[in-house]
Amino acid sequence: MAKLRRETHTAYSESASLRLRAAWLYYNQGMTQKDVAEKLGVGRTTVIRMLDEALKRSEVQIWINEGIGDCVELAIRLEKAYGLDEAIVVPAAASAEATANGVGLALGQFLTEAIPDDCTIGVGWGRTLTASLASFRPARRERVKIVSLLGGVVEAHHINPIEYTWRLASQLGAECYLFLAPLLVDSRETKRSLIEKCGLKTLFERAENMDIAVVSCGDIGPASSSLSRDFIDPAELKELVAAGCVCDTMCNFLDAEGHTIDHPIRHRVMSIDLDTVKKARHIVLVSGGAHRAQAIRATIRRIGCNTLITDEGAAQAMLELVGAKAA
Repeated sequence: MAKLRRETHTAYSESASLRLRAAWLYYNQGMTQKDVAEKLGVGRTTVIRMLDEALKRSEVQIWINEGIGDCVELAIRLEKAYGLDEAIVVPAAASAEATANGVGLALGQFLTEAIPDDCTIGVGWGRTLTASLASFRPARRERVKIVSLLGGVVEAHHINPIEYTWRLASQLGAECYLFLAPLLVDSRETKRSLIEKCGLKTLFERAENMDIAVVSCGDIGPASSSLSRDFIDPAELKELVAAGCVCDTMCNFLDAEGHTIDHPIRHRVMSIDLDTVKKARHIVLVSGGAHRAQAIRATIRRIGCNTLITDEGAAQAMLELVGAKAA
């Protein structure tokens, strides 16, 4: 058990104290919402609101340890089939959003335990990575650098890669290197100019020596929920699919074998090259959903993978792709 450090404790407002007391009585003492309301002298509606807020603030985190034997077996099979150091598989969820949240929570827990002192961490983007912040509770680390691996978007958004990078760095107390450029630019020349003349070269140099790379990937088919679909011209997207694209990894477009699609858009994407990401000492790949199995496999073929964090649906589909049927 870690030693309790009193100096890290913070003062709570009266409302926060009441909220935490309600959460403790409900989750730890097993009291009903009605009983909690009576004990605290508030209405049941107030208790419901406080419990919901406690979850949203990550003051309460729920981990289910029972009934995950199938997930452990799938993880072992994935490790063997894909040559992984470790696979972490979470139960399947009913929707894409719930899947992203579940896989993201597992990522947050993994990073909490895995990040050491004296390391450089490159991070991508996506709903799943953003969801990891809810369960990311690291101790303060020394001499850690967080590097954004791709550009951002003009409109402020909770899935903006720049947002994720600095929030992760803030929680670690780490140095932060932001990729201050649009995700897509108009030409190869603009990209080169931004890198060489506008201060981005430092990012590319940092990325050459990453200890950990944390990336996600998405499918690119007709029913895809990949975020890049929102930023790519529909005609270009159609051309990518026609050329055999099945995967979007940091806005790098891959075919089923993990080869980069030869399309002009590749020269306009502001991201660290996947050949550079491949050099990281430990690659963490995070993505879920059975529809993304082919994309996950393509990414593994392209850059490799040490730790894969996914869900049951994707795990089963990935095993079927290599002929290793899940039991």
